[in-house]
Amino acid sequence: MIDRVARNLREIVTMEELQELMKKDEKKAYIGFEPSGLVHLGWLMCADKVKDLVAAGFDVAILLADWHAWINDKLGGNMEAIRTGGEYIKDAFRAMGVEGVKYIYASDMVSDAEYWNLVLRIAKQTSLARARRAMDIMGRKAEEAEKDISKFFYPLMQVADIFYLDVDAALGGMDQRHAHMLARDVCGRMGMKKVVALHTPIISSLQAGNRMDAKMSKSKPDSAIFVHDDAETIKRKLKKAYCPEGIADGNPVMEIAKHVIFVHFEEMEVERKFEGSITFSSYEELEKSFVGKELHPLDLKMAVAKYVDMILEPIRNYFSSHGENYEKLLDYMKG
Repeated sequence: MIDRVARNLREIVTMEELQELMKKDEKKAYIGFEPSGLVHLGWLMCADKVKDLVAAGFDVAILLADWHAWINDKLGGNMEAIRTGGEYIKDAFRAMGVEGVKYIYASDMVSDAEYWNLVLRIAKQTSLARARRAMDIMGRKAEEAEKDISKFFYPLMQVADIFYLDVDAALGGMDQRHAHMLARDVCGRMGMKKVVALHTPIISSLQAGNRMDAKMSKSKPDSAIFVHDDAETIKRKLKKAYCPEGIADGNPVMEIAKHVIFVHFEEMEVERKFEGSITFSSYEELEKSFVGKELHPLDLKMAVAKYVDMILEPIRNYFSSHGENYEKLLDYMKG
């Protein structure tokens, strides 16, 4: 089962600790999400990892980080809209096939004085410079906290989330690394459990050729493929996607093939315009062909579009009959 936990991760801190953890009959993990907008392929990758953890015997909690979203000025700081976003996240994970997890709102934890005791104890172990470095989990620059000191609470609260939930493993993207490392650094001085950090890759923005767009973003619709996108929208976005010929590194189309398609399918067939179809049984085979310029970027894009649409079709179907929170969230986002 450890192979399933470790697959499709960018980093494990540490593998030795994970190996020891896997020997336990009872083990807990968590991942946190800000209710702040629509779900895209990066979330699907996290959902796949949650399913892996559940299959490996973890008791998994999904934290609906509503207070964190409020601090981060998401959805205009409207807590009613943020709460709707939280219910939408539940719908999205069910649509993505996630079962056997529990959902916890941060607003339920912050009503406990012990939570704030943890926040202050963490703060006493953390320098201002270290808190600034951890602020990249918010997608914001440290200078913004100079005008709004609540921003400094964000990384401290994320560490408090880990300790309060008493988890053995923390799952998140590589953008969560600073907060997870902060938790590992202060745990010994606080007498708390050292969490194993499991970090997924970050799928690059479809507009990755512009380095201002480093990753898929809910706030930039053409930078991401959302789980609600239909076949034509997926095709349109991928046609315009950054996909330099013969280059796999930093190529969002290749990243989607690696981290999404080959997790859901054992093979990937690409229809080539001139040479006929070719089937790849692993990402490594696909990369070798693409880097060797045996595969044209447009042929790759259209194949990726086809497989992504197949993955997203049942999710779209779920929302067609469970769309209340989705529609309410769209109204908040428009307003």
